[in-house]
Amino acid sequence: MADPTASAAVAVLSFTRYEDVTAALADPALVPPPAESGPVGGMAWLRATVARFSTGERHAVRRAFVEADLAGLDPDALRLAAAAGFEADVRVQAVRVLAQVLGLAEPEAVARAVGVVARSYFVERPEDPEADAAVAWLLPRMFPGSEHAGDAGDAEDAGDAGDAEGVERAANRIGLLVQACDATATLVEHARAAGAGRADPLGAALRHDPPVRTMRRRAARPTEVGGVPVPAGADVLLDVAAAQADRPDLPPLTFGAPPRLCPGRTHALAVAAGILHGASAVPPADGGASDGGASEGEASAAGAFAAEPVPATDDRDPVGLVPAMVEHVLALAETWTGWDGRPVTADGRTYTPHKAIRRVTDHLLDHLAELEARLAGEPTRPDHWHASAVTTPADLAPFTPADLDEARSRLTRLARIWSARLAALDPDQLDRSPGTGWSFRRIAFHVAESAYYANAVGDLRPHERTTPR
Repeated sequence: MADPTASAAVAVLSFTRYEDVTAALADPALVPPPAESGPVGGMAWLRATVARFSTGERHAVRRAFVEADLAGLDPDALRLAAAAGFEADVRVQAVRVLAQVLGLAEPEAVARAVGVVARSYFVERPEDPEADAAVAWLLPRMFPGSEHAGDAGDAEDAGDAGDAEGVERAANRIGLLVQACDATATLVEHARAAGAGRADPLGAALRHDPPVRTMRRRAARPTEVGGVPVPAGADVLLDVAAAQADRPDLPPLTFGAPPRLCPGRTHALAVAAGILHGASAVPPADGGASDGGASEGEASAAGAFAAEPVPATDDRDPVGLVPAMVEHVLALAETWTGWDGRPVTADGRTYTPHKAIRRVTDHLLDHLAELEARLAGEPTRPDHWHASAVTTPADLAPFTPADLDEARSRLTRLARIWSARLAALDPDQLDRSPGTGWSFRRIAFHVAESAYYANAVGDLRPHERTTPR
């Protein structure tokens, strides 16, 4: 309903009911606040040229530019690209991934420039010389393969042939990157905050902590929302978060609603899923239904990471499982000192000798910390490994005999700790373990599967190579 404290003099009305918010989003009389233009290549010009702040026919033309860019992007490719590297600044990572898949030159520099633009993107009258300079720098770089790519020349000549349509298309490509910087990165941050113990943290964030909490419209002419008169020129604030809480049975409104539903929603979810969970394509436990009625494509992207299947057990003594796994890993590692430097791809992820050792070690440490916390009656702490989703510069280093010695010492000692800890547990503790999570017996069988990482690299003796190269 409308905020009763709003007055006609202030001409600001707020709506929080789901039905009112969706009605306002569909009302052609309520449009984004118009953007005043400025010199080509500046922030004011950018805002006045992108679909986000346009209406009518101009919006339709500009939205078509964005849709054409998105039509050439495979969400799975975006997710894999987002999973392949780590960047402490999520905004830079999200934009860099999109810039890479769009085929833009200098994706890292583009991502950082977009971050400067983003800070003034929603300011009605931006006065930010740094943002102006960033727009001017970005404009000629929005054309993959163009002779202007990487050229800091006149922004007005940035199009393939200097044409107005080309420049406008470039502006909307910048707008697309800004949306990735702002909304997508915030979605990742909120999902991380909401994600502990959830099979679908993206769905939870979209529903309970949306990255866009309010949307703003302006009345181009008199209209009415939910029976409340809205005079021409009035500002209308739409409380998305409150509307979603009002109707949890209906789809979230983070990506808007028809007729201006965000065209990049599936792509944004794919990038967010890749950053959050690596390249896993395992469907969610509920069969792919996203919280809140997202489309099939959105559901699969938002639920790309699900709770791992419960490990199977057998009659083997759990005490010996980890030492046997470590022995197998080290036997393979002995063949890696002649590694030729070419990473191996397995299940859509990249592995190297150092990365395999890192992942085995981290997996053992992670679950050992869980086991000890539960035995002590303390809450477990969610891990923050970047896991297989990132290949670090150290992972790409040569694997020397000294590295093998270090790995042997490290993993052998970890195996002994696991063996001693499990041997000290009685059958009741193994099968009816304290705390929340799998039984300790199942955890032992689960960590014994850490040989997967070493198997991904395989036996690298030239005449007995077991992995495709």
